[in-house]
Amino acid sequence: MTSSSSVPRLVIAAPSSGSGKTTVATGLMAAFAARGLVVSPHKVGPDYIDPGYHALASGRVGRNLDAYLCGPELMAPLFLHGARGADIAVVEGVMGMFDGAAGEGELASTAQVAKLLRAPVVLVVDASSQSRSVAALVHGFASWDPEVRVGGVILNKVASDRHEALLREALESAGVPVFGVLRRAAQVDTPSRHLGLVPVAERRAEAVDSVAAMAEQVAQGCDLEALVGLARGAGALTRAAWDAAEALGAAPPDPRRPEGPRPQTPDGLDSTSAGSTVPVVAVAGGPAFTFSYAEHSELLTAAGAEVVVFDPLRDEQLPNGAAGLVIGGGFPEVFAAELSANEPLRKAVSALAETGAPVAAECAGLLYLCRELDGQPMCGVLDAEARMTETLTLGYRDAVAVSDSALAVAGTRMRGHEFHRTVVEPGAGDIAAWGVRTPRRRLEGFVQRGVHASYLHTHWASEPGVARRFVERCRTS
Repeated sequence: MTSSSSVPRLVIAAPSSGSGKTTVATGLMAAFAARGLVVSPHKVGPDYIDPGYHALASGRVGRNLDAYLCGPELMAPLFLHGARGADIAVVEGVMGMFDGAAGEGELASTAQVAKLLRAPVVLVVDASSQSRSVAALVHGFASWDPEVRVGGVILNKVASDRHEALLREALESAGVPVFGVLRRAAQVDTPSRHLGLVPVAERRAEAVDSVAAMAEQVAQGCDLEALVGLARGAGALTRAAWDAAEALGAAPPDPRRPEGPRPQTPDGLDSTSAGSTVPVVAVAGGPAFTFSYAEHSELLTAAGAEVVVFDPLRDEQLPNGAAGLVIGGGFPEVFAAELSANEPLRKAVSALAETGAPVAAECAGLLYLCRELDGQPMCGVLDAEARMTETLTLGYRDAVAVSDSALAVAGTRMRGHEFHRTVVEPGAGDIAAWGVRTPRRRLEGFVQRGVHASYLHTHWASEPGVARRFVERCRTS
């Protein structure tokens, strides 16, 4: 095994969305794994869906690398954390290679993450409507930022042998290696809907077939040995791997606590929160709630909780002894009837919230806590109604906590991401969760008793104290 600090790695980028990054990245992961390599899968940006396909292809947890949500300084540590014990890492980019957070320059772009990881880039080019011009396109991307090392290209949607020959000739004259050529192949297509690909959890058998088709196409069309060789040329990373327990120990103190050092216990947690009780934190999963960053559960565990996943579509009760509840994102609008039909669980969620136990809900979780969603009764924890709309709300957000909650004290700044086609009315409770500062100032979300519910997806690695505070509340509520 290669040590994580020098793990071979590739970044799969493209000139634009729709070029075939997911097909190539997922296919590479599966093809490498089929050859006995331990593959570490990663995705640039906040997307939750692609990592599900990556996990299916590699057999390891798909992880996100988002420089906006977590900060550029955490990209290498989070990468090294995910890549522990791996033989090779494949990082799928986001959008076009140089596209990042709006108005923030290169921040959160594939190019920035490639530079932070000192990783070579393979550019996936949709060649369906060009021949010799491909050389000019690739030259532009390879030369735009000298710090980004474009190691070569994979040509996608190539029509014929003649088309391939023209493309190769053009790129050879430009001195750019061609690592693979993929023809049009309908069998690797995966179904999409209003927020992107349909998650793996909703189409497990079909997803397995799709990933197998991607692996076969990539294995047949790409020079896997050459790609491994390119990956081995990645620069060494000197940063230490991220660790949940260490992150909690280094988290900034709660400003409401007395100043000065805190007594530490052997596990590195505050003595005020590290009693003998191990609270159970129930985490919603299953097809309706597939959006979750792996680091959240890792932080909750490191803070002293026992994390138990349950499926709101099937389980009629919360896990035994649940002292807190985390409901992340997903597609409750697709499963509104089934979620509504599970009345015993809806009542159990409402009863837990009534006790003041901490409940953290993001986006889909927010909808589930409302009175109703598209006319279907939900948990009724929040005095609000949710419904589908035709408008897509999408983008990064800079936010500040406007009130104390089970997650944060007032004044805590966090960055988040919104991605939904629903609206909640009213959009904020009498006590809001966040003051959103971008792209326009507004109050958003709900804080009541122990509930913190909001449309914003956040990444707790950027503010580990969120997990510690949540677990402390589980012990004391």
